[in-house]
Amino acid sequence: MPTRILPAGSDPDAVRSLTTLLSQLPDAEPQPPAADSTHLVDTLARLAAESVDELPEVVVVHERIGPVPALELIREVALRFPAVGVVLVTTDASPGLFAAAMDSGARGLVALPLSYEELAGRVQAVAQWSTGVRRHLGHGADVLGGAGGTVVTVSGAKGGTGATLTAIQLALAAQASGRATALVDLDLQTGDIASYLDIQFRRSVVDLATITDISPRVLADAVFRHDTGLALLLAPGEGERGEEVTDRAARQIVSALRSRYEIVVIDCGSQLGGAGAAAVEMADTALLVTTPDVIAVRAAKRTVRMWDRLQIRKAEETTVVVNRHTRNTEIQPALVQRITGTALARTAVPANFKELQAVVDAGRVHELDAKSTVKQALWALAGELGLVKTGGEGAHRGTGRGAPGFRRRKE
Repeated sequence: MPTRILPAGSDPDAVRSLTTLLSQLPDAEPQPPAADSTHLVDTLARLAAESVDELPEVVVVHERIGPVPALELIREVALRFPAVGVVLVTTDASPGLFAAAMDSGARGLVALPLSYEELAGRVQAVAQWSTGVRRHLGHGADVLGGAGGTVVTVSGAKGGTGATLTAIQLALAAQASGRATALVDLDLQTGDIASYLDIQFRRSVVDLATITDISPRVLADAVFRHDTGLALLLAPGEGERGEEVTDRAARQIVSALRSRYEIVVIDCGSQLGGAGAAAVEMADTALLVTTPDVIAVRAAKRTVRMWDRLQIRKAEETTVVVNRHTRNTEIQPALVQRITGTALARTAVPANFKELQAVVDAGRVHELDAKSTVKQALWALAGELGLVKTGGEGAHRGTGRGAPGFRRRKE
């Protein structure tokens, strides 16, 4: 059968040349190229969700790809889609880069300018490896699914909009429905998840920042298991240490969590740093929490535009959640959507701080009463996002269907 090859690169001329040469290889079936790292990962995830058989045998990554650097992208593809062979095309064929590429999970390296013989030999070898891995593991192996857990980031348009409370309740809803869930505090300088859940734990996300290969045991040592069943990866107690968590470290941490948990909810706070930007770029769903007032909505618009300029996330790929919503406010959710140009969560969270005051003051928001309209709305939002199981089965991503038992507040 023909070898399916997916080229990826940000330089149109370089990708066009690469695709032309790939089309000349015997039994090769080049796929439409991916223009950037986000497009590549999204394409592979979509194909894996349809069927393992739809995944290409070979992915050829050009060194000129962004916004994620080529080696970090290769590492993510290797972790999420381990039976897809990756070949790096680069001008630097030094032993140092070759070793770095292999450490990242690449199966081969081809030097520029491209040579037909070298490219053909490397692609053929990688295709045979990929086919052998799939045959050995069989269709029943979960490792071939590649999609891993669902990652949801929660960011605030500005401080005080309720991003942390939203992240905690989404994670609690997912965990309560029977899904293994991790809650991560990437608000590295001012993270409050530990305070909200009344815990003290000496380890934090910083302990994973310098580890290049995060094994399940290393990850388990850094994670705190809460009474609710949530696995917590906390922000450092010393805010200045947050700088130790680079964007590269954040990508490795998120990939490791995705491979171990069904749901990963990440509180990114309201300040954008390298780690938070990496998490938002990698997320399956990126939420931006705002309140229905002029200051917060303008901040949300600034954030969306900044994410777009930095190629972190497009506006239409961001979902705005309106918190502290009332019927009488002049700024309604539909207007927020028009102003920001984003998608809009159907569930708006009502303004009812009296319900929250006791548990917030006690630092035990996980004990929020089930009758609380705020909790019902946030758990309904979890159902809308597909984070909870429905009818004993895992919810489908992006279906927007709530789960039985998670009541939605009437609009």
